[in-house]
Parts: sequence; structure tokens; C-alpha cells
Amino acid sequence: MPSTTNAHPARSLSVNALSQSLVASLLDHRAEWRLSVSEGPMGVRIVDAGVETRGSVEAGLAIAAICMGGLGQVRLRHGGEGWPTHIEASSGQPVLACLASQYAGWSLSASQEETGGKKFFALGSGPARALAGKEALFEELGYRDKLHAGDGGACLVLEVDRAPPEIVIRKILRDCGLQPGQLTVILTPTASLAGTTQVVGRVLEVALHKAHVLGFPLDRIVGGSGVAPLPPPGADAGDAMGRTNDAILYGGSVHLTVDADDDAARALALDLPSARSRDYGRPFADVFKEYGYDFYRIDPALFAPAEAWVSNLASGRTWHSGGLNMALLRAQWLVEA
Repeated sequence: MPSTTNAHPARSLSVNALSQSLVASLLDHRAEWRLSVSEGPMGVRIVDAGVETRGSVEAGLAIAAICMGGLGQVRLRHGGEGWPTHIEASSGQPVLACLASQYAGWSLSASQEETGGKKFFALGSGPARALAGKEALFEELGYRDKLHAGDGGACLVLEVDRAPPEIVIRKILRDCGLQPGQLTVILTPTASLAGTTQVVGRVLEVALHKAHVLGFPLDRIVGGSGVAPLPPPGADAGDAMGRTNDAILYGGSVHLTVDADDDAARALALDLPSARSRDYGRPFADVFKEYGYDFYRIDPALFAPAEAWVSNLASGRTWHSGGLNMALLRAQWLVEA
């Protein structure tokens, strides 16, 4: 029978408190990692990791770890099947790290009338999400973060090419219960070094989200790691989005450790990979275009790593499904000399 020693995420952990030292390190390395830091609307701290600055892969690694709420490790690895550079992500608290913090699930928008100019839309990720708790997912997780005296501030990551307008900043502060001086917002356009890196660093998170969609009990996932190839950023936002999705859908490999019955563990391994989707087999940019650039028309089963390994602590057995499609990635990314 499965044990219950790790049956629920550790509600006492604060993803915001745990990530503050990582935010401080990011700020300390702003010069080396080619970042700029400025005061944004209402005096919040804005970190530009690729809008008006070059940014760096190193910054992207640090931002990915911040997104995981201080509960994960994100590393660069040279070498591997079919591509020279890979991103590795791992966590001993994958549900909290990936779904309560890293997942880009907080919808933030403002109309032209509200901004007095260009409309704004972004999906917020990172530990500040757990303070606001605006998504139904937090009810399922049974988790909400709280900042106590001495905990410091909070951080939100936005994959955008401009700072959010004041009306959006006000919403973030209100929903999180923060003062302006407590909030750091990091901007990571996908078509930047840091942006591409932190998106590929979500390879484990993509697997956790797919497990959630499949209905696997999240409290039975007790550990995880993932790896995916890191492409150079695309020429524009659309190209970059295609590359980062393809890196995970066709080059991502994830190993989950669960504490469940064998039938459930085996089913998870079989159903997890992206190849289970009817839309598998073509570059993501082509799929996106076919559906009129509407994410919601794409088969949700596509959003998954290419390869899954699932080990069950209750029995010691491991199942494997899917496989890497590096030929597709090389055809998209590599120009032969």
C-alpha cells in the first residue's frame, strides 16, 4: 500500500520567503548578467531581463529558480542527445514549486481605455501568485502563501516586452496585500536570452500541469526532474514561442517519483508524453498558425514533455513512455555548415 508521509504539499512553506535570497542574488548580479533595474509605477522595482537590455542565459536560470519559489534547482548542462546545451530542472516539492509558483496562470490585463494608450495582457508566474491566489488551482492545492514580518517582499515574472501599466500594478499590490516597496516585477520577453531560458526551464512544470489535467492525484507526486534542449532565441516573439514550446514537446524528458498504486503510476507514464496528442508531429508554430493563433483550439494533450519516466515508491517499479524527436528540432534550429 502507498505510504502517506508525503501525502500533501507542505502548507507551511512560503514560496515568497524562500525565493527572496534568489531575488537578492539576481539584483546583485545585474551588471554581470546584463540586467537593468528601475523604479516602475507606484515605486515598485522593475527588473528588465531582455526588453531594453541584452540579458543572459545566467539571468534566465536565476529567474527560473525564482519562479519555482526557492523550491527547485535549475542548471545549464553542456552535451546531450542531438543538441549542445540543455536546461535541467528538479524539485523535491514539485507540486508547490511548479504549480503553486512557477505556472503562468494569473491573467493580468488592462484595456486601452484603462491605460490611456496600448492595451496590456500578461500571464503572471512566480511566487507572488500564491499570495493573490486568484486561480481555482490554489483551492485544489489547498495552499496559499502569507508574508509575515521580516519575510521581505514578493516577486512576479511577466513574459512581456514592456512594464505593466499602473492599473495592473495596483491590482497586483491589492490582490497580494503588498506595499509598492515589497514588489519586484521581472520582465522576460520570450525572444530574449533570459526569456527563452526561463521558459525551457519550465519542462518539469509542463509535466506537472499535464498530470493535473489527466486527473492524477497531485499529492502523490513527491519528486521530479526534467531536462530539455536550450535553443537560441527566435528572431521575434512568434518564432521564440515556437522554439521554446518545441524544446519541451519534442526534446523534453521528465522523471516523476510518485507514491501511488502501480496502475495509476503506469497510466500516468503512458498518458503523459506529447505524442498522445492528435496535434503531435509538427513544429508548434505550424500548429498554432493552423488554429488561427488560438491556443484554446490546440489539443491540450500536446502541452507535455516528449518523454516520461514514472517511478513508484510504493513498489519500486518504473515505467517509460514517449521519446525524443531531436530530428524535428534540428530541422528547425540547425543550419548545417
